[in-house]
Order: sequence, then C-alpha cells, then structure tokens
Amino acid sequence: MILLLTSCTWLAGQVGAPADPNDSTEYVFTVEQGTTARGLGPALAEAGIVDNGDNFTLYVRLTKEGGCIKAGDFPLRRDMSADEILKTLCGVPLVEEEPFTIVEGWRIREIDAALAEKGWAQPGDYTAAASDPARFDSAFPLPTKNLEGYLYPETYMVTVDHFTIDGFIQRQIDTLSEKFYTPNQDAIANSNRTLDELVIMASMVEREEPTPSKRALVAGILWKRIDHEWNLGVDATSRYTLEVWNDRSAFLRQLRDESDPYNTRLRPGLPPTPIGNPGQAALEASLSPEESEYWYYLHDSNQVLHPSRNAREHENYRRQYNVY
Repeated sequence: MILLLTSCTWLAGQVGAPADPNDSTEYVFTVEQGTTARGLGPALAEAGIVDNGDNFTLYVRLTKEGGCIKAGDFPLRRDMSADEILKTLCGVPLVEEEPFTIVEGWRIREIDAALAEKGWAQPGDYTAAASDPARFDSAFPLPTKNLEGYLYPETYMVTVDHFTIDGFIQRQIDTLSEKFYTPNQDAIANSNRTLDELVIMASMVEREEPTPSKRALVAGILWKRIDHEWNLGVDATSRYTLEVWNDRSAFLRQLRDESDPYNTRLRPGLPPTPIGNPGQAALEASLSPEESEYWYYLHDSNQVLHPSRNAREHENYRRQYNVY
C-alpha cells in the first residue's frame, strides 16, 4: 500500500509538472460554465498552457483535486504546475472591465445618454441619481440641487456585470476629491472663493477656451469682470439648458431671454450652477487665474484666442474676424 501511494505521488508529480518552467507569459484562460476539472485538459492544451492534455486529466484523477473550479477568466502561465493551475482556477476570476470615457465639459444629460447607449442604465436614471446629492458622501460640501460640475470627467474602468449608477457617481465624486480638492484644499481655503464658485467658473472656462494653456488667462479675465461687477457675457451659459448644445436657433432665443438665470449677457454675477463637468486643467485655471491687462476676449474661426484691453479693441477684433 505504501509503495502504491508513493508511486501515485511520483506519477502525479511527473504528469503535473510545468510545461515550461522558464515561460512566465500570462494567458487569459476562460472556464465555461459547467466545465469539470477532468474536462479541462484538452482546452488547456489547445490554449498552449499545458503540452499534454491527457497528462493534466491524469493528474486530476490521481490527486482528486479541482472540485472547486469556477467559471470565468483566469490568468495562467506555462511555468505553472498542474497544482498551481487548479488552485488558480479555484480562486477569484478576473473581473471583466470596460473603459468608459466622460468627455470634459459634458453635462449630466450627456453622461446619462452615454450610459443609456451602453445599455448600462435606463434613460433618465443617471440624471435622477445625480439630482439627489444627499445620497452620496464627500470630503467637501456638495450642492443641494444636483451634482452638475462635481462629476469628474475621466476614463473609468467599469466592471460591467457589477455596474451601479450610485456606485459610479460616488467614484466620480471621489475622483474629484482625489485629483483636485484634496491636493488644493489649502489653496481653495485661501482663494476667497467658495468651492462652488470655483467649479462654476471652471465649467465656463472648459467650454469657453479649447486650449488648456490659455485657460488661466480666460479665467483671469472672467474673475476680473466678476470682481468689478461687470456682466460676464459668456455665451456658453445660455446653451446650458438647451436639449442639444449646438442648437443655434434655440441658443439665439436664449440670448434674448432676460428671464433666463443662465443669461450672463443680461444678468450679473455667476450663473446659478456649473454648466457642465470641468476637467483638471479648467479647475486649476479657475483656482490659479492669470492676471493680465485684458477685459475682453473672442475666438476666431480657428478657435484662436484674441484678448483685448478695452471695448474698442474688442470691436476691432469682432470686425476683423467676423465674430458676432
């Protein structure tokens, strides 16, 4: 009996040896639902993880291991023994993740539409959750109406099978804290601006200036207009409530609407909320604006910035570049 056990142990060690002890290349191996350990040999051989599928099957028979294997994707290598392969297949499968990009400047409604297009949420569900800030945690005060501006734009890796809207929104808030609020907490406290004011300004700068290196200059001009009680005249704010951002006819109607609280041509001060979700460069520009002699600016047809010191210069630029 002892001799038989010794022989079985020796044989298991032989048939369960690594295919190549020097090959650490990682392969993602998929175990289909209902697969047994004894049935894995041919699939492992076909994937190149073992050289002999029958030997792997024999190892399972000799050791009676592998009763706990799970379905899913697993990282396997040719330098793994049969015992290591089985232990891996009895462990936690790799989580399937997919990248999801939120574009800088997107409003809640654009994020909602993108999630619905992916099939990860029903239309309106993300908007509803983002309209209830009290259900989320934050290191900083959150607005009470909705989370516009606080939903950090980034490429997030999403676990599709475990996606939840609340969990995703919490990640966005946490990323804003990690990337902007926490490292700049002292600067924010000493800026004489509230976090909400900074985020509102950043959301305008995001839409107003396409070149990141110019955003601090634009932020400086806009803060100067605020501090001197000038109307901002930021046309992007009048687009905020439009269903389609680039709907020109609806935008022109908004520009003439004195009752629109987002009309910064006709109404003083900051708009009541952010007009989108700004990225890192716009947030930094809002917090650290560039001082200059300029009071106005416009962009030509190539989106090149032209700042001006006074109304006369501004009007000259408007005529020169046909911007009205």
